[in-house]
Amino acid sequence: MSTRVYPAFSPLLAVAALLGLSVASAATSYGIASWNKSRPVVPAADAGEITSSVDPAPPSSTDKNLVTGLPLPRFVTLKADKVNVRRGPSSEHPVAFVFQRKGLPVEITAEFENWRKIRDSDGSEGWILQSMLSGRRNGFVAQWSDSKGIMLRSEPTPRSGVEAQLQPGVLASIENCDGQWCEISTSGYDGYVAQNQLWGVYPGEVVD
Repeated sequence: MSTRVYPAFSPLLAVAALLGLSVASAATSYGIASWNKSRPVVPAADAGEITSSVDPAPPSSTDKNLVTGLPLPRFVTLKADKVNVRRGPSSEHPVAFVFQRKGLPVEITAEFENWRKIRDSDGSEGWILQSMLSGRRNGFVAQWSDSKGIMLRSEPTPRSGVEAQLQPGVLASIENCDGQWCEISTSGYDGYVAQNQLWGVYPGEVVD
């Protein structure tokens, strides 16, 4: 049995240094060439421990499991700080690994009685009791986003003001998404981020 340790979110805020975009296309997407150095930075404790190797398709309204009738796949979150992930859908199966981060988003890919098969951001899979999962929607800044982080904006537009800089791995509560932008809150900051820069919500998915 291995233990998969996800870093707890660190609320420490630092002043952002003057940052130039490292990818030319990013400048086009956001309409700016550098970030204001006075913006606060919201760091993750150790973003390198959160990665992703999957790019799942949005759930289809016709792709539903017979157990609950809900779409598959779909995102949920962990209810506890410690959640065992088993190799099969019963307590008799050995523990494959252990999540240690409450609120972490995971993806349900299959259902069997009161067990749910989940997949995490790096593609690891296993079975979790349904009681350990919540329908609350959270997301974290995707590892594939710019290594310098992404901008938390005051409005859902690429030219709106910047509230904070979010480093890869920052966990946030998803308030709503319109398919392109998500309104989130984290560490006392509220604002909008591009939907494709979060893991925990599908591209084009509407969350309300």
